[in-house]
Amino acid sequence: MTAAAPEVLEIPRRIGRTGDRLLDVKGLRTSFYTSDGVVKAVDGIDFHVDRGEILGLVGESGCGKTTTAKIVLRSLTPDAGEVTFNDHGTLRDVLALKGEALFDYRRKVQFVFQDPFGSLNPRMTALDIIAEPLIIHGIGDEDEHFERVKELMLLVGLDVRFLRRYPHSFSGGQRQRLGIARALALSPDLLLLDEPVSALDVSVQAQVLNLLRDLRATLGLTYIFISHNLAVVHYLADRIAVMCAGRIVETAECRELFRRPVHPYTKALLAAVPDPDLERLLNFEALMHSKASDPAAWPAPFCLNAGARTSMIDIGNGHLVRAHASANSSELTA
Repeated sequence: MTAAAPEVLEIPRRIGRTGDRLLDVKGLRTSFYTSDGVVKAVDGIDFHVDRGEILGLVGESGCGKTTTAKIVLRSLTPDAGEVTFNDHGTLRDVLALKGEALFDYRRKVQFVFQDPFGSLNPRMTALDIIAEPLIIHGIGDEDEHFERVKELMLLVGLDVRFLRRYPHSFSGGQRQRLGIARALALSPDLLLLDEPVSALDVSVQAQVLNLLRDLRATLGLTYIFISHNLAVVHYLADRIAVMCAGRIVETAECRELFRRPVHPYTKALLAAVPDPDLERLLNFEALMHSKASDPAAWPAPFCLNAGARTSMIDIGNGHLVRAHASANSSELTA
């Protein structure tokens, strides 16, 4: 007979006022050494995430988005910078956490991977996959795990009759739902979603995005949603940070960014988004003849030539653009 439902069986709505600062990242820098020399994967970035917010981190492959997420998760150690996590009123220096404190932090911050098949152990059933975080963190017993997993399966739209199935018998969209259920097992405060729909068909992408929106509303979750696709991020995010060559070049509220992009790289990303209106042709000038991701090719005052000092300049309403430190907001919006 199953024991009385303990606390673990509940999937609580996250505690805390929406709008409270949950994560603060300052001056993050990380380099990798390759046969071609030193590569600056993350080059001095600053951003924050408020509780209950969805921050879209957008940029092309190799710009440093995933590296940034792995640093926040503490699976990578940066060369420099600060990551501060608001643990329900107690500020934690994430990069200084060790032992039990780090183990506890990883319970509060969970990751959803890009590959919905490669991230699941093919030798484990859906039940085992979702219950694994509970076992690792010593939460509940076997009966409690079973009840918790059933609740999570229903929450992400999976039939509980599939509990004993292995990953290969699920579709791509169902496998990604499994990954989301696993990430939710520990009731985290922050979900890091690394291109979670890029490997899925368009119709399935929409289903998973709708699920993420519903979970955010139901559970009060906070997301950092990583993508190269601005159209996908526009559907989900409250605020967008655009990243290129290891740096954040523009940050704004979602509608503001689409209405008034300022940085040439942001304009190029938006110009590449397909529009069903045949009257709206591709803007090849904004695409900069395939040089939009080359910081040296950006026009003044945005170019990042050797020795150029840049900073994030506020042009109003929290809309920040990276440009030469000597530039002013009126010059950028002219």
